[in-house]
This record gives sequence, C-alpha cells and structure tokens, in this order.
Amino acid sequence: MGSSLLKKFLMALSAVFLLVFLTQHLLINITSVFPDQGKTFNMLSHFMGYNPIVQYVLQPVLMGGVIFHFLMGFILEFQNRSARGAQNYIMQKQSNKSSWSSRNMIISGLVILSFLILHLIDFWVYEMNYKYIKYGAMDEYRYFGHLQHQFSGNLLRVGSYVVSFIFLGLHLSHGFSSAFQSMGLRNKYYSAIVAAGNIYAILIPFGYIFIAFFHFFSAA
Repeated sequence: MGSSLLKKFLMALSAVFLLVFLTQHLLINITSVFPDQGKTFNMLSHFMGYNPIVQYVLQPVLMGGVIFHFLMGFILEFQNRSARGAQNYIMQKQSNKSSWSSRNMIISGLVILSFLILHLIDFWVYEMNYKYIKYGAMDEYRYFGHLQHQFSGNLLRVGSYVVSFIFLGLHLSHGFSSAFQSMGLRNKYYSAIVAAGNIYAILIPFGYIFIAFFHFFSAA
C-alpha cells in the first residue's frame, strides 16, 4: 500500500510540474498572435533556444518529467486493472457513476502522447537539426516564420492539434484535481481546486487551439 501511495504522490508531483510547463509554454506561444509581426515571439523563442540553463538543465528535466509521467501513468493503470480482479463487476458499477475522463485517462494520455511525438517532430527535431546537424547560423528572426509555415494551409495538421488539445482538456479535467488530491489536499478547499481545474482544463486547450487556427487563417 505504501509503495502505491508513493507512486501516486510522485505521479501527482510530475503532473503539477507539467501543469506549470503547459502554462509557461502557452504564455510564450500566445505572443505569436501579438500584432508585432512575431517580434516578441522571436525574442522569447531565441532566448529559450540558446540559453544554456534552459537547453542543458531545464530541457532535460522537462523531458525526464514527461517520460516519468507517462511511464508512471501506464504502471499505475496496469496495477489498478490487476488489483480489480474478482471485484471487477463492483468496480465497473462504481465507475459508471464517474466521468468519462476519469475512467479513460489512459486513452486521453495515449492521444496526448501521439500529439507530443508530432509536436516534437514539427519543432524540437527541426530545431536540433538546424542547430546541431546543419549548424545553421544564429537567426533570432526564424521562429515566427517556421511556426506559420507549420500551420499555413495544412488543415490536417491543425485538425490533429485541435483533436489532441480536446483530449488534453479531458485529461486535465480529471488530472488537475486528482493530482492535488494525491498530494493530500482533500479538505474544505478541494471544491475550489476542482473548479479551478475545470477552468484550467478549458482555458489551456482553448489557448493552444486558438493559436493553431490563428496561424492557419492568417497565413492562408
């Protein structure tokens, strides 16, 4: 039991860490819709792309956190399914009363994982190729153009982003409050945490979807 609680606590910590990243990432990306022709977005992206602390400390920590979160999610899901055993029928009746998102975190997680692979190919792999394979010249103005290029006239890519962020919202609608609950914050403020989680689960995906559509239509 103690081992299971520790795993859930560590899973919750990684979730909170990724919530912070999602927010920070959105705040940077939303600057790409500012009416300054990408100046702010280029400045922030260039800083993030060449700052040694970001590149060699924070980026590996982030990737480690993402990998840990997904692996721990799969491990806990497997353990939960194995533990049900003879109680499967009772658990099934109880689960029918819960939300779709809470019953299918593994499904929404797999969709998000698929999106992350696409997103890494679109941006991170491109960045690594530019800097470390092609040894491209340091160009602080290239980020905005690449972002627009990825979305301009590509309805399939935009559609995949939209679907992925809808599933992200479903994942967050349960994961946000569940993370804080696993960290022991189930008190008189828990209802406020649930409400905050529901708002977060709408605003964050909406922000990313808005950015994708903005660049799809503005570059058309």
